Amino acid sequence: MEKHINVVAALQIGLSIFNLFIAFLIFTVLKLVGGFVDEPNAGTILSIIADVLAIVFILISVPGILAGMGLYKRKEWARILTLILSVIEIFSFPFGTAIGIYSIWALIQPETVAAFGNIPPVK
Repeated sequence: MEKHINVVAALQIGLSIFNLFIAFLIFTVLKLVGGFVDEPNAGTILSIIADVLAIVFILISVPGILAGMGLYKRKEWARILTLILSVIEIFSFPFGTAIGIYSIWALIQPETVAAFGNIPPVK
């Protein structure tokens, strides 16, 4: 199960970095479009939307990066955080769904729980 834990950690970090990239892309596009719009109110609204979406994506991504790093260090809080994030990721079709289901499966196995709690695995 050590391999599965490392894969889940890498997937969590990778998905979070991807979300940060999407946040940057949305922010840049909306700010750029807002600069070309002749209507001043529309430019302001697009700027506010860009700021809010960027903040939301960053707030969603940071826990995933922290959870992935914690999984590599075999911290119990990271396993719990990853399980919570995985349930939320299930609603992010298609990649989040696949990563969420795999992460939940890998992290609820008795061998995995034992790896985080220093408890001998149940056979």
